[in-house]
Amino acid sequence: MDVRRRSEKPAYPTKEFAAGEKPLKPHKQQQEQDNSLLIASDALPLPLYLTNGLFFTMFFSVMYYLLSRWREKIRNSTPLHVVTFSELVAIASLIASVIYLLGFFGIGFVQSFVSRDNNDECWDVEDENDEQFLLEEDSRRGPATTLGCTAVPPPPALQIVPMVPPQPSKVAAMSEKPAPLVTPAASEEDEEIIKSVVQGKMPSYSLESKLGDCKRAASIRKEALQRITGKSLEGLPLEGFDYESILGQCCEMPIGYVQIPVGIAGPLLLDGREYSVPMATTEGCLVASTNRGCKAIYASGGATSVLLRDGMTRAPCVRFGTAKRAAELKFFVEDPVKFETLAAVFNQSSRFARLQRIQCAIAGKNLYMRFVCSTGDAMGMNMVSKGVQNVLDYLQNEYPDMDVIGISGNFCSDKKPAAVNWIEGRGKSVVCEAIITEEVVKKVLKTEVAALVELNMLKNLTGSAMAGALGGFNAHASNIVSAVYIATGQDPAQNIESSHCITMMEAINDGKDLHVSVTMPSIEVGTVGGGTQLASQSACLNLLGVKGANREVPGSNARLLATIVAGSVLAGELSLMSAISAGQLVKSHMKYNRSTKDVTKASS
Repeated sequence: MDVRRRSEKPAYPTKEFAAGEKPLKPHKQQQEQDNSLLIASDALPLPLYLTNGLFFTMFFSVMYYLLSRWREKIRNSTPLHVVTFSELVAIASLIASVIYLLGFFGIGFVQSFVSRDNNDECWDVEDENDEQFLLEEDSRRGPATTLGCTAVPPPPALQIVPMVPPQPSKVAAMSEKPAPLVTPAASEEDEEIIKSVVQGKMPSYSLESKLGDCKRAASIRKEALQRITGKSLEGLPLEGFDYESILGQCCEMPIGYVQIPVGIAGPLLLDGREYSVPMATTEGCLVASTNRGCKAIYASGGATSVLLRDGMTRAPCVRFGTAKRAAELKFFVEDPVKFETLAAVFNQSSRFARLQRIQCAIAGKNLYMRFVCSTGDAMGMNMVSKGVQNVLDYLQNEYPDMDVIGISGNFCSDKKPAAVNWIEGRGKSVVCEAIITEEVVKKVLKTEVAALVELNMLKNLTGSAMAGALGGFNAHASNIVSAVYIATGQDPAQNIESSHCITMMEAINDGKDLHVSVTMPSIEVGTVGGGTQLASQSACLNLLGVKGANREVPGSNARLLATIVAGSVLAGELSLMSAISAGQLVKSHMKYNRSTKDVTKASS
């Protein structure tokens, strides 16, 4: 083997040094430059860790003090710009700590950046020297030498396989963001606005105010959302909706609307009048089942309803220093003489709001006051809240030590299952009943009276009790309530308490006929405000004859709607219980609640 000794030339070029001068070690010049830089902690009278701890402690302490003071001012209605001497000192301390922390971290960042650049420069010089040396060595030894050895051709059996770059894994490919969808805009101006929204230069929520065109704003927002997420919204319709009607009251930042089919159940013969009940739902069998119940009621002479109570509630929570003071306010608001004064204050908030009673509950030094008032044809949550705020402002003068925790303390109780609604009622309390003849039970409902009575006892009463149900002593009241609520523009979330229902069935007339009833203590509906003013929902209210406010008898339209809801629930309960009793539930759902479309072709 031809092996030649490597040159004795040092790997790094050296320079001539004067007598007595020693060469610097690698990087020593760079170290001297780094040592000459200013360090932030050199100017501090205390060690760095003590100084940092001091300023961090001062920053958080001052922030906690100022936030506490501002919270007290908000509660006491004191202007925030009125500050005391202690607050001025706290603000100055806060500014000082912020300046220190910003300066400390800023200098540290600059030092690290400069140090990194110097280190990179030093290594670049050494790399250049090293590369130059290797080039000189290779030029002297010829092109066929490698590391001082003669080149030996590879054996014939050895094949050189080119390196293949690693392919990205499937997981990495899946985690990559999909390519954005781009749909041409209607105009160049819209395209510029879409790009501004995508880039975050223009907030999406401000499109309506900046453009002055709600439909155009929804179109731009929808296209920007597709480009940002890379997801298609092709199936979400945009055309055919009045976006001006929802501005500022129904929905923010719209991008389209969801289509829900509306079916008709009926006629429902209730209190001598016929109603065609609109139901918006995507559940097969629901409208058909309710329609069968309406047919059975109609054939038996109709149903009757009674409105028991009508009062929306709101229950603020207030706190005192002692439970004794909380009890004093409780006795104050429950005093009939004082109640007249509070009612006058409450009623000033609206032409239709009329305070009926105040129910109090104490938990330690916390007092919950449940205001009950009539609200005309509106569902009334905003109306009762305004009246409660008036009373709280009045009570604050009489009880200056009263601390208002919140205008809603969940003793109302809104959009939650609660025993107080089940027992005391909220909104409209309605009971609806009908007598179904034996002939109708057999021919229309396809079952027997005795079987229905037994099933209701074991399912709706005993079974619900075993489940620990709260207001759920029924078969499927929420199904009908939700469908009617969506169709007529009610708040779907209030289906929770509005579906509180107990269904009763009893054999009468020597066991031949069936008496069936539903008792619903908290139906929360309105015919004005909210979604009731939208075109589709307004049309459904008009179909029932309860559109808008009743000028002759305020509140009568909303009360009538509540009874229609109860009558529809009665029909739905009667039909479903009959289907279960006759063993037809599964068969009917397989027929009416199953799509015949080939899902494999639909997915492709």
